[in-house]
Amino acid sequence: MSGMNRFRTILLLAAVLLVAAAIAGVAQPRLAHTATPATATITVSADGTANGVPDRASFDFGVTTQAATASDALSRNAGQARAIVAALKKAGIDASSIQTTQVSLWPQMSSGGTQIVGYSASNSVHVTVPIASAGDTVDAAVAAGANNVGGPSLSIADQTSLYDEALQQALANAKQKAQAIAVATGLTVGGVVKVEEGGGQAPPLVYGNAVATAATPVEAGTQQVQASVTVTYSAS
Repeated sequence: MSGMNRFRTILLLAAVLLVAAAIAGVAQPRLAHTATPATATITVSADGTANGVPDRASFDFGVTTQAATASDALSRNAGQARAIVAALKKAGIDASSIQTTQVSLWPQMSSGGTQIVGYSASNSVHVTVPIASAGDTVDAAVAAGANNVGGPSLSIADQTSLYDEALQQALANAKQKAQAIAVATGLTVGGVVKVEEGGGQAPPLVYGNAVATAATPVEAGTQQVQASVTVTYSAS
């Protein structure tokens, strides 16, 4: 092959390679960085409440005695405390609902605070009873010698069902809030993405009639249980 023919062959091969490279460039375009649209979400917080009538009452019954010596004060106090516990059991209160919460002994000082003139002792028990028998329970404890009475603390035995009711209401309120926001912003509410739960019992709202008329009256009133949620919905 002559030198001229060889040169022409080289030029032809170079042209073919350039065309092939150009075709490959068209078939494999450069990578482009395109922004992925963010998924829209709507996050709302809402509360729900449920009301129930308390069915339990808790009291603290105590007795305080005085004597010249510490041992006499404690001994007298123990006797009266046993009498109170016996009276509560006689009134139909189960032993598992009676719990000693405090036993105390302290000196009594003279008016000038320089001399011990006697001793005081006290004993307290905590009792939980059905609210229907709350008044009779107070009367029985006082009749047996209790001279300190604290309470009642009212509660509902089945807190779980009441809380579940409040939680369902909170979720329904959250959905309504999310839909209102979606309408205002031109979105459509989708499925639930995340739920955070919180809540607890609100202070009792007390009103109503006394549950006992012949005994010490105790108002059952109403207790409100509250639940709160924070819900995130997808939106489009």
